[in-house]
Amino acid sequence: MHIVRGALVALLRLEPDIEVVSEVASGDEILAAARSSRTQVAIIDIDLPGKDGLTAATEIHEQLPEVRTLILTSLGRPGTLRRALAAKVNGFLLKDAPAEKLANAVRGVAAGRRMVDGELALAAWDTVDCPLTPREIDVLRLTAEGRDTLEVAAKAFLSTGTVRNYLTTIVAKLNARNRVDAIRIAKESGWI
Repeated sequence: MHIVRGALVALLRLEPDIEVVSEVASGDEILAAARSSRTQVAIIDIDLPGKDGLTAATEIHEQLPEVRTLILTSLGRPGTLRRALAAKVNGFLLKDAPAEKLANAVRGVAAGRRMVDGELALAAWDTVDCPLTPREIDVLRLTAEGRDTLEVAAKAFLSTGTVRNYLTTIVAKLNARNRVDAIRIAKESGWI
């Protein structure tokens, strides 16, 4: 993670019109860093320790609307793009994109344009929307973290019976064989 961040910072510092004003290692640090550095564009990895990148992007959108967000991810799935757009991000780019494409995306986002990887946008166009409700996604995400029914219930402020009912519904909606299969389907689709 640190190596990738360092490489991105080094690449961006080579661009004469882009200044890197801050870098952080955790999603929990993003909002404070954006606030204190007065950044124009926050480049955020979707998969971070602590708070995930989409949650951080949503917080920036709500609390610092003048700051634009560009999500970088290795998860090039249509469902992930849909989640990012729902979080009101301004750009979405795969981590393995060429350096020139990254720099151009930063420039475009800074100029007020939406910058989305073209192939991924076309793939998202043809995909099915997530059939799960936000609450079902929360329950499945907590389950995917390895929590048992009791822990999911406590974390989500639900009864254990309600958690079991949600998981049964999720398995049925996704035509999954079991919870593990439901988690796999949801991850592959980019819904969690």
